[in-house]
Amino acid sequence: MDAHVWVTRKMKLSRRQVLLATGATVLPVSLFGATTQVTLQPRPTVAKIGQHRLEMLGFNGSVPGPEIRLRQNEKLNVQVENGLDDGTLVHWHGIRLPNAMDGVNVLTQDPIAPGDVFNYRFSVPDAGTYWYHSHYLSYDQVSRGLFGPLIVEESVPPDVDRDITVMLFNVLLDVSGNFDDEFRPEHFATAGRLGGVVTAFVSENEVLLGDRVRLRLINPSLDRVYSVSISGVSGFLVAYDGMPFARPEPLSTLVLAPGQRADVIADVTHKIAILETSGALVIEMAQIAVSGQRKKRSRAIPALPANAHPRLGAIKHKAKLVMQGGGGGKSHSGTATWAFNNQSGLPSKPLISASKGDTVQIKLVNDTSFAHGIHMHGHHFWEVSEQGERTYFRDTTLVEAGDTRDIICVLDNPGAWLLHCHMLSHQADGMATWLRVR
Repeated sequence: MDAHVWVTRKMKLSRRQVLLATGATVLPVSLFGATTQVTLQPRPTVAKIGQHRLEMLGFNGSVPGPEIRLRQNEKLNVQVENGLDDGTLVHWHGIRLPNAMDGVNVLTQDPIAPGDVFNYRFSVPDAGTYWYHSHYLSYDQVSRGLFGPLIVEESVPPDVDRDITVMLFNVLLDVSGNFDDEFRPEHFATAGRLGGVVTAFVSENEVLLGDRVRLRLINPSLDRVYSVSISGVSGFLVAYDGMPFARPEPLSTLVLAPGQRADVIADVTHKIAILETSGALVIEMAQIAVSGQRKKRSRAIPALPANAHPRLGAIKHKAKLVMQGGGGGKSHSGTATWAFNNQSGLPSKPLISASKGDTVQIKLVNDTSFAHGIHMHGHHFWEVSEQGERTYFRDTTLVEAGDTRDIICVLDNPGAWLLHCHMLSHQADGMATWLRVR
């Protein structure tokens, strides 16, 4: 199976047509200043994943890639030097940036050929927890390790002792204990390519008892949905997908679909364990040891400063996005395993064509036997409750099998924007469409 058909045979568009239509351990990098300069080199590497040393791909020789950290409203200039034997692209997940910098084949740019260089330049308007990853042959390149954290600090960061990045990861091994490089049809037709190695990369290995910590949880895994519990802390959930809550919420089990993030601020009470708690099985993905002690703060954990939200107007466009296909699913008219609205891969016409600033409503209907994490590029949107109330402001929403969810978005960023399932095996085999903002 050629799992990349959504950007080859099934693609009805050329990039020119779209442009005409739209007009190991996380390694921190010291990156402060009006413009942050970074070089990323995707290339083969050997990385420690859990208890295994595996031949993977990585940015700058590491999995995850280097942590890029800068302040809100600063500019980022990233030179990508392709050291792979195949093309690649880099997508800046969750960042509201110019369309030409989004790193998507056909819609925004051609792949960076082996040995070639491309420069991504953009400002980061929103503080929060984001990430970057390959968006070419992404079902393969992301599963092999081409991802890393992108942290945008607030102008006045919260009062914490440690700011710790946690990236969840899942790898499928073959019978010899190596990375399984065979992508089978069942990986694309079911819940995805799920492996037995379940781990987490953390940017710090020790804390003090009494420390106030910020934990930035990111799910860059190909297809796995995690149910995460955090032991050894007492605190609150303060943001989803980079966007702060108006009020901190009690910390409980966190469900994170591929692409989603969550920020926690909490006080350390014991050694910290990051646990996967699906069903009766509990897996310790990572541990942060306690070494020493400090006096615990008496001040309550405050909300993070808000990012600017676009102003909602009257709804100008409504659309329905029906998810179809997969194992045990109903038949559809698409040409691949999965489909949106009876079409597999990018259609020639967008799901919505809107003017800049239009408010739109999309009804997401999951008519399949599997969950799907729907990600919108270039924008965040409001999830809408069953009671019709706007709840969380996100860029990726998890729609369980058989469920329906409305999202409301102000399309205020001009360009051609991908809307797809972030279970990347599902995206590769049909689950992708796009929006046009004039």
